[in-house]
Amino acid sequence: MLAPEVPMSHSVAGEPPSAGRRAAPLTTAAYSAAEWDLLTGLPGRVLVAAAAPDPGGPSRGVAAGLAGLDAVAAGRASDSDLVRAVVAAIYARHDGATAPTDRLTDLVDLLAACRATVRVLRRRADPADSAAYRQWVQSVAARVRRATPGAPAGGGVTPADRRFLDRLGGALGLG
Repeated sequence: MLAPEVPMSHSVAGEPPSAGRRAAPLTTAAYSAAEWDLLTGLPGRVLVAAAAPDPGGPSRGVAAGLAGLDAVAAGRASDSDLVRAVVAAIYARHDGATAPTDRLTDLVDLLAACRATVRVLRRRADPADSAAYRQWVQSVAARVRRATPGAPAGGGVTPADRRFLDRLGGALGLG
C-alpha cells in the first residue's frame, strides 16, 4: 500500500491540502483581478529587468533570457499551489497582454511592484505559498544574472548583479 502524498503547503483559498498535486488549483478566487494580474505579471517583469544591461554594461544575450524563461517554467514543479497556479496562468495567456515596454525595465517601478506583491501575499496567501512565490521570483532574476556572458565563473555574479539582486530581494521581503 502506498503512503498518501503530503503536500508542502495549503492553497490560498483556505481549503484543506489535497491528497495529490494539482496542475493549477483554484487559487485565483482569493485575489482580485488586479492582484492576480500583479502576481502573474511580476515574474515576467523581473525577467526583463534582470536581462536588461546595466548602464554602460554589455548586453546580457539570449542565454540570459532563456535562463529566465527556464526559471519561470521551473515553477511548474513547485510544491506551492500558488506558484504552480501563477505559472499555469502565465502559460495560459494567449491574448498577447503584457505590461508596457517602457515600464518593464524601470527598476523603481519594479521594486514598487515587488513591495505591492508582498503586501497582497501577506493579506491573502498561505505563508508557505508566499515564501515560495517570493523565492521563485528572486530565482528568476538570479538565474538570468548568472547566465549572462561575462559573469564570474561557477555561476557567480558581478557587483552590479549583486546590488540588483539585493535590492530585488529586499523589495520581496527576503532579506
